[in-house]
Amino acid sequence: MFKFSTGNSLSSKNFFQFSVVQASLRFHKEGAVSYTKVPRNVNMEKLQSGYLFPEISMREVQHIEKYPEADLISLGIGDTTEPVPDIIASSMANYAYSLSTAEGYRGYGAEQGNKALRKAIAETIYKDVQVKATEVFVSDGAQCDIARLQMLLGSNVTIAVQDPSFPAFVDTSVIIGQAGDFEDKSRMYKNIEYMKCLPQNNFFPDLATVSRTDIIFFCSPNNPTGHAATWQQLEQLVKFAKENGSIIVFDSSYAPYIRDDSPRSIFEIPGAREVAIEISSFSKFAGFTGIRLGWTIVPEELSFSNGFPVIKDFDRIVCTCFNGASNIAQAGGLACLSSKGLTAVRSLVDGYMENAKLLLDTFDFLGLKSYGGKNAPYVWVHFPGSNSWDVFNEILEKTHVITVPGSGFGPGGEEFIRISAFGRRKSIIEASRRLKKNF
Repeated sequence: MFKFSTGNSLSSKNFFQFSVVQASLRFHKEGAVSYTKVPRNVNMEKLQSGYLFPEISMREVQHIEKYPEADLISLGIGDTTEPVPDIIASSMANYAYSLSTAEGYRGYGAEQGNKALRKAIAETIYKDVQVKATEVFVSDGAQCDIARLQMLLGSNVTIAVQDPSFPAFVDTSVIIGQAGDFEDKSRMYKNIEYMKCLPQNNFFPDLATVSRTDIIFFCSPNNPTGHAATWQQLEQLVKFAKENGSIIVFDSSYAPYIRDDSPRSIFEIPGAREVAIEISSFSKFAGFTGIRLGWTIVPEELSFSNGFPVIKDFDRIVCTCFNGASNIAQAGGLACLSSKGLTAVRSLVDGYMENAKLLLDTFDFLGLKSYGGKNAPYVWVHFPGSNSWDVFNEILEKTHVITVPGSGFGPGGEEFIRISAFGRRKSIIEASRRLKKNF
């Protein structure tokens, strides 16, 4: 029987997606096909192959079939592995149990989130930048909020993304109808502005060469490169947005991993409240990847071209398309932001960053240039002249370690792989040993 090292293993969600694809292929091969008269969404047809992480999971399954006795270590998908701290888990358990009592039962909550949690997010995470509780929208995670923001913005806006970039920014843009046709030669969508963020430019685009777009998706610390934008870089970005009348959608999901004085929020930059929305999550710093809890900040000052407040339209989207985050998850979120909870989750973050240091040391030993790992739980490793999927396959074949090919994050990710520090320490040490020995 095959074995998994908790580094982490194939997730049930991705295994399900892989199984659905396999079942569909068998269904069509056997000829048992019945069609409706409903046309397929033409934008879905423009998506390239499968979503990155289910594709990796499919290859993981194939590797297990080939090597059933292999002790597979997954340092690919950025899923946390350490247990949720007791103070947080017990808060959720107590809330869940209270639902069995007449006094404790609660049904629907506010779509925008529990007032106490919104206040805690504003006063704890944004205490130095004057975010109001009413500007906080609690959600079931940052990735879900990306989709809601796309619904808010619609298909007629133009967008820019970092290259490389988290795949959901591009794929949701394709689905909503913003992206245009895919160009095979460039490996880019025609209507998306790709902002090159490479080691040569310190992972920040030359804004003088970037065309004006309505929306700028920007993640810092960046997934996948691990780079945290500096004060000077974000000041340039906010200035660029103001000059062009653009809106920045800023993903700060990995901000708790920042170890230097890099900004943790776009709202630390003067003027950002007039041009930015921020999304974030409890997933990566509190181990809530399966619990699902995040938030979006929409400042009152942010307006569309006709002067209408963005926050009012986003509130309408939330109230129409979402019934609110789980009350149990929100109880856990409140516990995270208590003094004891913050101490506990900081310990989790510290542990993952120690893992990142071990991985950086490993690739330094191998003579490979690597980035990230100092302000983010990802290490971005350069294999000059290589195809990133070939590197992924070679590492998997030689070491039974799952990584992520950089090209899955955009054309700027070619020649790179991403390694996740979200693993148990034992798995990280073993992966390091195998890489040093076999690669």
